[in-house]
Amino acid sequence: MRGVFPPITTPFDRASGDIAALPFRQNIERLLAAGVSGIVVSGSTGEAALLDADEQRRLVEIARDAMTDGAWLIAGTGGESTRETIALTRAAAAAGADAVLVRPPSYFSAAASPATLVTHFRAVADASPVPVLIYNIPKYTHISLAPGLLQQLAGHERIIGVKDSSGDAKNVAAYREAVPQWTIVVGGASLLLTALELGCQGGIVGVACFHPGLCVQLLREFEQGHRDAAGALQERITPLDKEIIGKLGPAGVKAAMDAVGLYGGPVRAPLAPLSDNDRERVSALVRGD
Repeated sequence: MRGVFPPITTPFDRASGDIAALPFRQNIERLLAAGVSGIVVSGSTGEAALLDADEQRRLVEIARDAMTDGAWLIAGTGGESTRETIALTRAAAAAGADAVLVRPPSYFSAAASPATLVTHFRAVADASPVPVLIYNIPKYTHISLAPGLLQQLAGHERIIGVKDSSGDAKNVAAYREAVPQWTIVVGGASLLLTALELGCQGGIVGVACFHPGLCVQLLREFEQGHRDAAGALQERITPLDKEIIGKLGPAGVKAAMDAVGLYGGPVRAPLAPLSDNDRERVSALVRGD
């Protein structure tokens, strides 16, 4: 795995609130045409916590039909129990996912220990028919996965990497050192160039949901040794990440997608829609005003 992977939003019908299948497929086709290396469904930006198991499976099925050869389809399958996570993982694999992204259980985060987390991830990987990416997202789970924990999982044949959404460059560097054999991708576009310079493979970044070309071009410039050009692109990307994804979450990403002609649409309650002022601000940022 290497490249840019949009953690695509889940489009909902404005009237019924159900998954809007056609816009979902059209969004994927446009993102793939922009050169991304794959798609992540049912991630944090995809409002995974607000989807039921059947909706998560359905998203994988729809996405599978839209994928192009060589592009990765990755499904978020984190659950609150090991049993649920295994069931979600198997369902995603059966529906066509190439790999799964598994966060730590979070409801009982205060009681989680490195030992229980290692046992959880190993059990999920043992049962998974497809490769597994560990997902470090302390903003939502209130659990920070230590580099040493990753080292304990490094010998498992189906665990191939980690997505780090800590937002901390030092943590990214510690992960890179701890598991040099793994794929490491960042979850924040603000750190995309830093991650590449540290030897990571790319990013699963929300900015790629509405400006995939900027993120893909940054990766290409870096690979071609054009550090100044890559740096200039990073300067354009960072405000989009901090102001839209960091401050406004899925609602902000959806508004940005609407602004560029993709289908963003509404978020699902209890998430709130953006105010008119925030929506105008998102449109201005996307335009580069």
